[in-house]
Amino acid sequence: MDATSMSTQNRPFSIKLWPPSQNTRQVLVDRVINNLSTESIYTEKYGTLSKDDAEENAKYIEEKAFSTADQHHEMEPDGDGGSAVQLYARECSKLLLEVLKGGSIKKDKKLTSENNIASKETFFDISKGQRAFIEAAEVEELLKPLKEPGNSYSKICFSNRSFGLEAAQVAEPILASLKSQLKEVDLSDLVAGRPEAEALKVMNIFAEALEGSVLKSLNLSNNALGEKGVRAFGALLKSQAELEELYLMNDGISEEAARAVCELIPSTEKLRILHFHNNMTGEEGAVAISEVVNRSPLLEDFRCSSTRVGSEGGVALSEALGTCTHLKKLDLRDNMFGVEGGIALSKALSKHAHMTEVYLSYLNLENEGVVAISNTLKESAPLLEVLDMAGNDITAGAAPALATCIKSMKHLSKLNLSENELKDEGTIQITKALEGHSQLTEVDMSTNLIRRAGARLLAQVVVQKPAFKSLNINGNYISDEGIDEVKDIFKKTPDILGPLDENDPEGEDADDDNDDDGDEDKDEDELGSKLKNLEVGAAD
Repeated sequence: MDATSMSTQNRPFSIKLWPPSQNTRQVLVDRVINNLSTESIYTEKYGTLSKDDAEENAKYIEEKAFSTADQHHEMEPDGDGGSAVQLYARECSKLLLEVLKGGSIKKDKKLTSENNIASKETFFDISKGQRAFIEAAEVEELLKPLKEPGNSYSKICFSNRSFGLEAAQVAEPILASLKSQLKEVDLSDLVAGRPEAEALKVMNIFAEALEGSVLKSLNLSNNALGEKGVRAFGALLKSQAELEELYLMNDGISEEAARAVCELIPSTEKLRILHFHNNMTGEEGAVAISEVVNRSPLLEDFRCSSTRVGSEGGVALSEALGTCTHLKKLDLRDNMFGVEGGIALSKALSKHAHMTEVYLSYLNLENEGVVAISNTLKESAPLLEVLDMAGNDITAGAAPALATCIKSMKHLSKLNLSENELKDEGTIQITKALEGHSQLTEVDMSTNLIRRAGARLLAQVVVQKPAFKSLNINGNYISDEGIDEVKDIFKKTPDILGPLDENDPEGEDADDDNDDDGDEDKDEDELGSKLKNLEVGAAD
């Protein structure tokens, strides 16, 4: 090899021949792939491998040979590495012939290779400890492992440490030297407490250092980006065509910033995760983000919660989500979709058979929106495990459709319907729908105007679930006698029952014209009798 011949030359200074550069190692892998997949004196005798098998075997050969030579070099650290290079070449030749004779890597060898790879550090993380400013001298010391030749770091996390201009300038060449091997980069909370002008320069330095890297995951959360910040990271964003995960949470992303995100990311065809939580995106910003979603056919996990999205933006996002047929997890909590947005969302959800988690709390869906979504999920989401519809002004009028939906979800483990107005009537219908759910672990029906009958039946049903962990019925109107009954039901597993300190035994529902001042037990007995044989069916 070239490195070996160099060691035989007369030189007035010492040259370190080991370890080889990443580029040299890749050249060797390419050479081995060619030797395994094309006709030669050896392949005529033993046969060739397919391109995919050749690539897999070539990587194994190089990694195994490198590991053997590296261990040898550690025993002679004062040498120039020439003997390690020779051993590296011999091992590659030996293993190549072994693979040709055997046809491919044997499973035990493959496992050995994978274990060797796992033994090398791949994740570099400076985020532990207290959130703090970081100075140039500290960066120099902290990032030393990233400067070691032949390191295997493919994932870095610089979160929780605030970089100033000088610190960023120290980090820049180190990151630039690594960008060909990096796959996951976390730059969240990178410039906390810095003046805007300095923060933007730091973002720009990091972006230019990593420009051209082929990342699978990028996290730019908690940087108060705004449009200026998004554009400061422009060089990095523009160069990413293979992204599978993108996190832009708590970034102050306005309408203009959302449009910049849409403009700067060249391709999201491989994007699986997009998290856009806690921004100030608004209606027009949501329209821009919906364009990104529309270009992401493989999207599996979409979070756009607490982003000030109203009805118009909700409709745009919903229509875009209709193209993402691989969606498994959807989180739209704490927006203002309203009934119109809810109906649009119900149409989109009809195409998502793989859905496992749906978070739709505090969207102002009201009964009409909830019924529309429930009727869709009942047919399209058989694998659903988590359903969250808290704080949507749901009354007993929507309970039949909601109960039918819940009954169809045999894998349901978590249900959150807190802060609605289901009362006993709606609660009992929901409870009956839960009777056959053996995987149920958590139910939150707090603040729902529930009285004794609803609380008692719900407790009786969930306490029998083998995996059940948590029932929250706080903030309701359960009588003292009802509280005692519920506690007695959970006497063997008291930790499962949540606190009841906000329950109001004297509470009244002033909006219910059918309530009278008669005995509470009599009212509840009548209600229980009326609902005793209730069949959960579709809403009218």
